[in-house]
Amino acid sequence: MANVTLEQWRMFEAVVAHGGFAQAAAAVHKSQSSINHAVHKLQHQLGLQLLEVKGRKAQLTPVGETMLRRARQLLAQAGQLEDAADCLSRGEEAELKLAVDVIFPPECLTVALKKFSDQFPLTRIQLFETVLSGGPEMMTGGEVDLLIAGDVPQGYLAEPLLQVEFVALAHPNHPLHKLGRTVFVDDLAQQRQIVVRDSGTGAPTDSGWLGAEQRWTVSHMTSSIDMVCRGTGFAWLPLTRVGNAIVDGTLKELPLEQGSRRTVPLYLVSASQDNPGPAAGHLSSLILEQVR
Repeated sequence: MANVTLEQWRMFEAVVAHGGFAQAAAAVHKSQSSINHAVHKLQHQLGLQLLEVKGRKAQLTPVGETMLRRARQLLAQAGQLEDAADCLSRGEEAELKLAVDVIFPPECLTVALKKFSDQFPLTRIQLFETVLSGGPEMMTGGEVDLLIAGDVPQGYLAEPLLQVEFVALAHPNHPLHKLGRTVFVDDLAQQRQIVVRDSGTGAPTDSGWLGAEQRWTVSHMTSSIDMVCRGTGFAWLPLTRVGNAIVDGTLKELPLEQGSRRTVPLYLVSASQDNPGPAAGHLSSLILEQVR
């Protein structure tokens, strides 16, 4: 069997979509004879009757219905391939790798990525959720294109994004709240502190007060929040992640003598300092737009 072309499948699909050879010819701006020839040659090559003409209308045979479904899948894939080639020819990146510190507001990231996908639907995204030095380490290692982190790697320029406020919190029924007075460092030292492990592998960074002997260290911010919400310990948690839990009373700020709140700056860093690709530049703009 000779090779069937995409153009033949397109003509076949057009005849079905528009209800006949004459209608398809008008819709795709080709002569009726050329469409008729393409479809009849297709049926001959396949050895199948795909269409039968009743009156002035071409109708699918049962076999034709099956082949039409497959043909539409093939044409859609071909269209995606052509779109991808067109994007790459314009210099658009096929993939972006993004490292984001877990304290960055998740709703800002989600909205920015959604808007990005509308403009660059064919660019794949790899998102790495990092803690402390993990993101900067990936940037200096050439593993990511964009970075959102509290520390700017040496040799890179950064765009300030926002200040994230951390609050010392515990469940309302936690022993520290039951003291009924100002909480001091000695009180904290006798209770379990939940901290999130630095995701970096080179020289892990400690952040915040780490004086509790019963300290538990977890790998994910969600684990820390869940444990504190269940009364397992206390922690300094970012308001970007626990604002609702404070409002609904699941978590309550500890009345510390001092240091119950601290702020951490976040920055946006691009691996291509002078000439980022169109996709990276657009995503950077969307992230800045969301936080501002």
